[in-house]
Amino acid sequence: MARYTGPVCRICRREGLKLYLKGDRCYSDKCGIGRRNYAPGQHGQNNKKLTNHGIQLREKQKVRKYYGVLEGQFHEYFNMAEKMSGKAGDNLLKLLELRFDNVIYRLGFASSRPEARQLVVHGHFTVNGKKADIPSMVLSAGDVIEIKEKSQSSAKFKELIENHKKTAPQWLQVDPDNFTGRVIAEPAKEDIEIPIEEHLIVEWYSK
Repeated sequence: MARYTGPVCRICRREGLKLYLKGDRCYSDKCGIGRRNYAPGQHGQNNKKLTNHGIQLREKQKVRKYYGVLEGQFHEYFNMAEKMSGKAGDNLLKLLELRFDNVIYRLGFASSRPEARQLVVHGHFTVNGKKADIPSMVLSAGDVIEIKEKSQSSAKFKELIENHKKTAPQWLQVDPDNFTGRVIAEPAKEDIEIPIEEHLIVEWYSK
C-alpha cells in the first residue's frame, strides 16, 4: 500500500478532528476542518450512523493517519504491543509516540510529522552521537537526539526553534540553545494531542 500523497486536510475532515498534519496551517484560520467541518466528498455532509465495526475501523484509521504509519507497519506495532507486558492498547500508543519521527516533531524540531519524517530521512539528526535516518525507529528513555552540527546553521532549524508554538511533553526534555533533546521517560496517554480510544483498536485486531 503506497503512502497517501493527496490533500492532507481531507484526512482531518474525514476523521472529524485536527490531526496536525500541515504544521502552522493547522493553528491558523486556513485550517481545512475549521472552514469545512464535515467529511469530504459528495455525501460528506450526510450523517450516517456507523456500526460497531465501522467505529473500530475509524479509530484505527484515525490513529494510523495521525502518526503517518502504513497499514502493515501499524499491524506490526500492534503485534509488538501484544507481546509486551501490560495492556496492548497502552503499549501500542507508547510505541507510536516513541517513533523517531514523532519524537522529532514533539521536540519542536519539525512543524509536522510529515516534515519530521522527511528531515530524518535526509539525515539531519543523530541519536546518542550516531547517525540516525530511520523514521520508524523506536527510541527509549535516556536516548539523546541532536541536530547535526552542519544542519544547526540552517535557517530552517533556527526558525523552527525560535517560532515553535508547542511545548514539549513531560516525557521529553529539549535544549533549543544546544539543538538537543532527550527522552527522559515513557510517554503517557495524557500527553497525546488528540483523544484516542485505544480499546477500539484492540477490539478491531482481536476479531
